[in-house]
Amino acid sequence: MPDYNPPSILMFVRRPRKFRNKFVIYARITVDGKRAEISLKRLVTIGLWDDAKGRAIGNSNEARQLNGYLDEIYLQIMQAYKELLSQGKVITARAIKARFTGADEEHKTLKQLIQYHNTTQTSVLKPGTMKNYYSTEKYLDRFLLHQHNTSDIELRQLNYKFITDFEFYIRNFKSPRALKPCTTNGVMKHLERLMKMVNLAVRLEWIDKDPFRNYRLKFQKSERVYLTERELRLIEETTFNLPGIERIKDVFLFSCYTGLSYIDLRNLKREQMVRGIDGYYWIHTRREKTSEAVKIPLLPKALKIIDKYQAEGEVIYNNLLVPGLSNQRLNRGIKEITEACGIHKYVTFHTARHTFATTVTLSNGVPIETVSKLLGHTKLSTTQIYARVLDRKIGEDMELLRRRLLKKEKQSKSTAQSEAH
Repeated sequence: MPDYNPPSILMFVRRPRKFRNKFVIYARITVDGKRAEISLKRLVTIGLWDDAKGRAIGNSNEARQLNGYLDEIYLQIMQAYKELLSQGKVITARAIKARFTGADEEHKTLKQLIQYHNTTQTSVLKPGTMKNYYSTEKYLDRFLLHQHNTSDIELRQLNYKFITDFEFYIRNFKSPRALKPCTTNGVMKHLERLMKMVNLAVRLEWIDKDPFRNYRLKFQKSERVYLTERELRLIEETTFNLPGIERIKDVFLFSCYTGLSYIDLRNLKREQMVRGIDGYYWIHTRREKTSEAVKIPLLPKALKIIDKYQAEGEVIYNNLLVPGLSNQRLNRGIKEITEACGIHKYVTFHTARHTFATTVTLSNGVPIETVSKLLGHTKLSTTQIYARVLDRKIGEDMELLRRRLLKKEKQSKSTAQSEAH
């Protein structure tokens, strides 16, 4: 629970128009420089009020009764503050006033929304997706503490400024474990997840207005990193003395020749390798991310890697096709491998999937519709991202088109000449 300074409470008076010799008494609550005023609906005779002390002057019966009332009001305001504090509410002058007057109602908070979302979506969203939502929650926790000195905030306090401040915070936050802050697309992903949770709050009628209504996510188009044919061959032909690195290399290459993502490859079982109608071995699996069924014919190099590890104790014991390694271990090993091979690219395990889509399939003339099926994409437009990065493939396709058009032109001229004769 964040530390709050107790509110400042001042009793003061104003002269109303309809009373010539009377003042109306008010209570002013101040928290962090922001005020809220309450009319106490009590009058005091001019000349009987001490502005400096905020109390009635003298020992008359009127003064004693009024001062007793003001002391009671002070205690009630402080009680309202203590109740809000004990409930972990956001402490503001307006919140204390609302609690004192009884005008406050149960307002849902950001933490309540996150908890509700995570509880209801755990069985709907994939574990990897939920992990990303937990990451966004951690950023929000840090932001609230750093920017607002609180652990929670009411949903009705969310506005355009909160969103842009949160964006600025993520862009500039540097974790001790991270080499650099979030990229633009990383920042947008966190805001996209917050936007989805806020949309849920709107549908639940926890808030009336969507604070994101004037905000636009600004993703940057980025090139998909993949290995060229030469770079892929370099890795294949390099042997590493450390068995662990050699194993990482093989698992990475297996993904390069199957297009399987880490999560889909991690628990791939031997029974998922079956004979296809063409007599060759295929992998039958289902994408973890989309639940899309995928059938992948195994290329000779992928089969060779499977054969290499089928006698290993770990693979046999766990009924795996290839060794099971953590994503972190794989990425650390891949960094060592690419450095040893002189490949100056930021290569991760997911680069293998991009390499399969570009260098292994599209570059070798496999139709984009087939590649889309092999990757388990639900939309062809997703696969077209890979096609766009292949300038050489575009050039080859245009050259093929030129030849076809030239052939048609020649056939047309030949037909015209024949008819002329």
